[in-house]
Amino acid sequence: MTDLATMRDTALARIEEAGDAAALEALRVEFLGKQGSISALMKTLGKMSPEERQSEAPKIQALRTDVADALAARKDAIDAAALEARLATETLDLTLPAPHAPRGSVHPVSQVMDELAEIFADLGFSVATGPEIEDDWHNFTALNMAETHPARAMHDTFYFPDVDSEGRRMLLRTHTSPVQIRSMVAQGAPIRIIAPGRVYRSDSDATHTPMFHQVEGLVIDKGIHLGHLKWTLETFLKAFFERDDIVLRLRPSYFPFTEPSVEVDVGWQDVGGRRVLGGDGDAPGHGWMELLGSGMVNARVIEFAGLDPKEWQGFAFGVGVDRLAMLKYGMDDLRAFFDGDQRWLDHYGFSPFDQPTLSAGVGAKA
Repeated sequence: MTDLATMRDTALARIEEAGDAAALEALRVEFLGKQGSISALMKTLGKMSPEERQSEAPKIQALRTDVADALAARKDAIDAAALEARLATETLDLTLPAPHAPRGSVHPVSQVMDELAEIFADLGFSVATGPEIEDDWHNFTALNMAETHPARAMHDTFYFPDVDSEGRRMLLRTHTSPVQIRSMVAQGAPIRIIAPGRVYRSDSDATHTPMFHQVEGLVIDKGIHLGHLKWTLETFLKAFFERDDIVLRLRPSYFPFTEPSVEVDVGWQDVGGRRVLGGDGDAPGHGWMELLGSGMVNARVIEFAGLDPKEWQGFAFGVGVDRLAMLKYGMDDLRAFFDGDQRWLDHYGFSPFDQPTLSAGVGAKA
């Protein structure tokens, strides 16, 4: 029988000298593989007599166990050394800034909505909302629009084929004015609200889209006159555009729901090829830009809302939120608002942590 002690010492010495995982694997195959030297000794046990097997089997098994344990221990040592070497070379500099992570932004329309709410809250207005799917009574009739009014035509209005329980035609609202009617009916007077939201009209070009955003304002109280309207609009526009030189020009106009009605023009000047609001429109190099419509609430509209027009008066105004955003932040194509272009959003979007406040500036960007 081979000298098992000599074989054990030789095997353990060679295992200890193995320099890497490949050399260690070769030794494992040499000693414990199917054709390995120790495996061959295990096979000889079957040819021994019972007496010899009882004497030699424990020795051979002990040899196999010692070699297997040595192989496992050496493998752990080689793996640990490889990890130490890897850690020494693959260091992470914790002083470097973290990799840039994509961060969402607030859409300019949402930002302007927040700015409007902040400004009008300071003036004592609350925000009112209503359904975007309306009936034609709230959308047209209660606003003193006759059955033959052009705005009711299919080319302006998106109608649904169904009607409500009272037989009224259903449609996508063309303005947020129905919110004024619903608020007056629900709350009565006095009332001071703004109604921002999405509206729908069949129109599409660089300055019009089938869906856009509008904000309307309504004040109903006693003794209200056009002076209150002009002061409110001046205060609002000065705060929104963050300029004290906003000059308004009121021109007579016509809207079914107001009487008298006025178009509101704002003075502007060309600055680097961009229209910037501010200054008197009649000054040299300046001009007037029509910005919004307004007027005193028509007595019939007040009656439709269940109020007495001899006791209550009020004013109303409406302006496109998207247009306000374009004028304030220098955008020239309304369609880009709804394209979902990430580059456009990265450029014009606002930080979600930069909430508009009057003290910090409603238009401050992060």
